[in-house]
Amino acid sequence: MMTWPRAWVLSCCPLVALLAACGASDPQTTTQPATAPQITTQPVNQTVSVGQSATFSVTATGSGPLQYQWRNGGTAIAGASGSSYTTPATSSGDNGASFTVVVSNADGSMTSSAAMLTVTAAAPGTDVVTYKYDLMRTGQNLTESALTLSNVTSASFGKLRNLMVDGLVDAQPLYLSQLSVAGAAHNVVFVATEHDSVYAFDVDTGAILWQVSLLVAGETTSDDRGCGQVTPEIGITATPVIDRSAGAHGTIYLVAMTKDSSSNYHQRLHALDITTGSEIAGSPTEITAVFGATSFAPGQYKERAALLLNNGTIYTTWASHCDDGPYGGWIIALDESTLALTGTLNVAMGASGSGYANQGPSIWMSGGGPAADSAGNVYVLTANGRFETTLGAAGFPSGGDYGNSFVKVSSGGTTLAVADFFTMSGEVAESSNDVDLGSGGVMLLPDMSDAHGTVRHLAVGAGKDSNIYVVDRDAMGEFTSVGNNIWQELDGVLGGGVWSTPAYFNFNIYYGPQGGSLRAFSVTDALLSSSPTSQTSTQFAYPGTFPVISANGSADAIVWAYENTSPAVLHAYAASNLATELYNSNQAPNGRDQFGAGNKNITPVVADGKVFVATTNSVAVFGLLQ
Repeated sequence: MMTWPRAWVLSCCPLVALLAACGASDPQTTTQPATAPQITTQPVNQTVSVGQSATFSVTATGSGPLQYQWRNGGTAIAGASGSSYTTPATSSGDNGASFTVVVSNADGSMTSSAAMLTVTAAAPGTDVVTYKYDLMRTGQNLTESALTLSNVTSASFGKLRNLMVDGLVDAQPLYLSQLSVAGAAHNVVFVATEHDSVYAFDVDTGAILWQVSLLVAGETTSDDRGCGQVTPEIGITATPVIDRSAGAHGTIYLVAMTKDSSSNYHQRLHALDITTGSEIAGSPTEITAVFGATSFAPGQYKERAALLLNNGTIYTTWASHCDDGPYGGWIIALDESTLALTGTLNVAMGASGSGYANQGPSIWMSGGGPAADSAGNVYVLTANGRFETTLGAAGFPSGGDYGNSFVKVSSGGTTLAVADFFTMSGEVAESSNDVDLGSGGVMLLPDMSDAHGTVRHLAVGAGKDSNIYVVDRDAMGEFTSVGNNIWQELDGVLGGGVWSTPAYFNFNIYYGPQGGSLRAFSVTDALLSSSPTSQTSTQFAYPGTFPVISANGSADAIVWAYENTSPAVLHAYAASNLATELYNSNQAPNGRDQFGAGNKNITPVVADGKVFVATTNSVAVFGLLQ
């Protein structure tokens, strides 16, 4: 046999031809033996808080393709067919659940070891259940840890979403943390509109959890009663109140105004389940009242001031439509469990005739709420109206009329009564000229000691005359024609009238007058500084601004303020110096954080790292950007 030179063969013959020429057989393919699945990494136990999701995973080998089926307590979970499985938002009922996964292929299957799910109580959040956070109406949230002086900037903070609704939003939104709705925990903001609708939104996704209309069959919202204060319709104007412990799941209380087919007007108190929006037993109830010779006429009033819930009693207070008479100064109390009437008071029993000094006073406080002290006394500021300078034997107005006054109301059994009051010496002149004290809201101050160590219980208020009045709640000052016998009076320090409510934080009081700057007054020895200690460069047009404060205890204190412009503007300032603006919603490029047309009497809400602000048809949600 002839032997070819090796070098010639390697250089001139393709490999296959070479093999064929040499008589070699074709290369053989090696086939691996089929193998059943083997789990190399087992699922591990998971611990989450209520409302969070848990993720279980597995690693397996074996002949492909591998198939996965996750099980909960031995029951296959629909759609759970990947190497990992993430649960829906957990509830407390998921605690102790056992998860396994079956891994299979054509050659067999293997079941993983069980992994246990532990569900703990959700980390406590902040609930905002009433106007300005508390019954004193201080406007301070001292549990805010997410928003700080360093991260509230346009680079890291801004608009997250805008929640659209069906009408004007005049009521302050309310907020509940980790509310269980349909078996899952949600952070929920509640929004009421002048179209008589109530919404519950998941603030983290923007989803509507429920929406209800409070219109009774055959009725519409009220017309504006010929007054431009709330227009074009009147539905829910006052800020609601929530009792998380009432009813089966918690209850939100609201007052809705409607008009029936016979042009009769109705004011009704509604009590809704906070998880579904459904009316609880006995809801709604028609609001009616009689006090002395006066009867409550629903069409003559709107409920502008926020609801107050204290010691199981809901207090409603009533304002006129503009100054269209006849109207009085009604406070109507109802039992939160039965919605039955428990007490009535009219602080304008003698109102009659015409003119600012004869009608009323009404109670509206620019949407601010009646305040309450630890003894259950209720405090309001009244607007311009009738007042008798001739006092009765007890030093109270002989006719029971309290125009332009601080009024302290006691509640006992089924009666409401004026326990004390303060009325400025120039009340008649101020009422005649439509200079309201009650254009602003009342705020109670925490207990503080004066220069002699005596503990003082104080309340503060301001109205259209640009003065700040501070009264001692234990001896309010009543009325004298030759001067005001009160704890402290600062004349003209606001530079403009007040159509808003103040806020308090760490011995500072914050006021935002109409047409002026937001300004801070320090408090030392239970006395306010005679002039502002700091103020903003921004001048706030009508109605001024309604400040609130967020802080983590005494740290990272931020003052939030709403500017009623178009578009509206949300501002954030350092509480220690209002000249330091941290953020405003016009700073980001391309209008990123603009959120709609401004509305009057809007109070921001800050809770759990979010800020909520209303417009004419929405509530914008601000927070840290991802």
